[in-house]
Amino acid sequence: MTYLVTEACIRCKHQDCVQVCPVDCFHEGRNMLVIDPEECIDCGLCLPECGPKAIIEDDDDASGRWLALNTEYSQVWPVITDKGDVPADADDYEGIPDKFDKFFDPAPAR
Repeated sequence: MTYLVTEACIRCKHQDCVQVCPVDCFHEGRNMLVIDPEECIDCGLCLPECGPKAIIEDDDDASGRWLALNTEYSQVWPVITDKGDVPADADDYEGIPDKFDKFFDPAPAR
């Protein structure tokens, strides 16, 4: 089992999950994070740290799409090991449906 970041992270990107990850498996895109499924050790420490509930287990019914996305972008986005700046309008985007189709940005951070 692994954990995966979903579209709920898009434009929220609180990054509290990054601080508790013991294996640095988070990667940062311009407006969301992903988890490298090959690096994740299934410890679950990130799950309670994610306020927007953007992290799911890979056995969740919706995991197929997010497994592919996390796998793809963890290979091209840089590793993030420390919490960075949270977008000023992050709370405005929490709970918005269909954020992937509306706001996903494939560009890496920085």
